Amino acid sequence: MVTDRALKCQEPSFSHKLQDRANRMCSWLCIGLDPDPDRLPGHLPRTTAGIVHFCRKIVEATGEYALGYKPNVAFFEALGPEGWTALHEIRACVPPGVPVIADAKRGDIGHTARAYGKAFFDVLGCDALTVNPYLGPDSLEPYMGHPGRCILVLTRTSNEGASVVQDRDIRGVPMYLAIARWAMDLDGPTEVGFVVGATQLSAIQNIRSDFPNALLLLPGVGVQGAGAHASAVAAAGDDGQQALISVSRQILYASSGRDFAEAAAREARALAAETWLG
Repeated sequence: MVTDRALKCQEPSFSHKLQDRANRMCSWLCIGLDPDPDRLPGHLPRTTAGIVHFCRKIVEATGEYALGYKPNVAFFEALGPEGWTALHEIRACVPPGVPVIADAKRGDIGHTARAYGKAFFDVLGCDALTVNPYLGPDSLEPYMGHPGRCILVLTRTSNEGASVVQDRDIRGVPMYLAIARWAMDLDGPTEVGFVVGATQLSAIQNIRSDFPNALLLLPGVGVQGAGAHASAVAAAGDDGQQALISVSRQILYASSGRDFAEAAAREARALAAETWLG
């Protein structure tokens, strides 16, 4: 299952990579890497080295169940200059062929947006990047020249205040759906997918109705209250599912002890089974 845009690209697309790996693994689980120093297991130092060790062990323990990984860039930026190095180290520990999404939510135009694309696609080597579309189409167009990569556009998020902006009526449709429509019309080899909060089942269904084969990233499973299986069912496309179900804290902090990696693997195994509709 691949998007219409992906069929036009000669290089294997992001959705091709996901689908191939999902079929092998029977999983659509994406593990978010949101390392909070205050929540590291007690035996690890609250340092950049401790965070790198923690994330590396999570990746090693969950690799059998994770379709991909989604480092939250803010947690690394908060570490100062060492944070970018840490992000590189963690990216390098993800095995080749395993998709990595930079959760950076970047939003700017022109040469600044192009610089973000270079940073995350070319320098860091990520496969996909979350982006903020609220500056308009020219905030997304600079990313469209990266074959085999994907931008995941924020559409209907799960935070409490999202409805104030994202549900506003725009000529008869909610703003999030209007944004999804013009984003999908962008021209270029970069794939376009959408970030939709896993708790927003009606929005998931609305976007899926308009775009049966679009790639969706659904954060908010677990601590934020959404269920992995319910989200997978809501997001299923015409020819099966194509939605990344993102879980972070429920897996990362399944244990605060020395068995944190083993506990994360147990959570990942159970959640992976819930995401697969078979």
